[in-house]
Amino acid sequence: MAKKIDNTEEKIHAVEEALSKSEKFIEKNQKILTIIIGSAIVIVLGVFAFQKLYIAPREKAAQGQMFMAQKYFESDSLNKALNGDANFPGFLTVIDEYGMTKAANLSKYYAGIIYLKQGKYEDAISYLKKFDSDDEFVGPMATGAIGDANLELGKKDEAVDYYLKAASQQTNDLTTPLYLMRAAFVYEDLGKFDKAIELYEKIQKEHTKSTEARDIDKYIEQAKAKSGK
Repeated sequence: MAKKIDNTEEKIHAVEEALSKSEKFIEKNQKILTIIIGSAIVIVLGVFAFQKLYIAPREKAAQGQMFMAQKYFESDSLNKALNGDANFPGFLTVIDEYGMTKAANLSKYYAGIIYLKQGKYEDAISYLKKFDSDDEFVGPMATGAIGDANLELGKKDEAVDYYLKAASQQTNDLTTPLYLMRAAFVYEDLGKFDKAIELYEKIQKEHTKSTEARDIDKYIEQAKAKSGK
């Protein structure tokens, strides 16, 4: 029993000693600690003020500036959507003048798609790579569009890589089977029928409700016939 009491007293003494050391450290470094804590508070307040007083107003302005560019895009007036006109700015202006806003980021996607439609594939790739999105559909579509641009440039291996990346970026029954199918088509074009069949069968098993699954049996049989199976 006495041994237990001794152990307890030793533990209490050790804790008191540790607390004493901590107090001495705080006293010795009080000025430095005050500066560190104060700096952290200033940084937090600065970030909040930056977001609230700078980014938020610019975001609102950028959304307003982008509105007509989106309308032009929807009506297939691609040059006006990209470069604007005498009355309204285009996506390129929004990108240049409203960096760090969501509107500027989205404008990069629009610009990339416009360049893709115009046959300016290198420009399309450049802008689409700068676009960032975790949206379930838009993100994969941007990645898939990079695959389309590479395919048009004759870079088939790169196209497949981007199609597969787009397919796995967000798993769903819209973009996943769409880009698996495109990757499979390129594999067939490259003579890699086994890989094409593997992707077709993935669509058949995992995306039965998709549009691509409707005729997937036909594509599997055709690929097997071409491979000699």
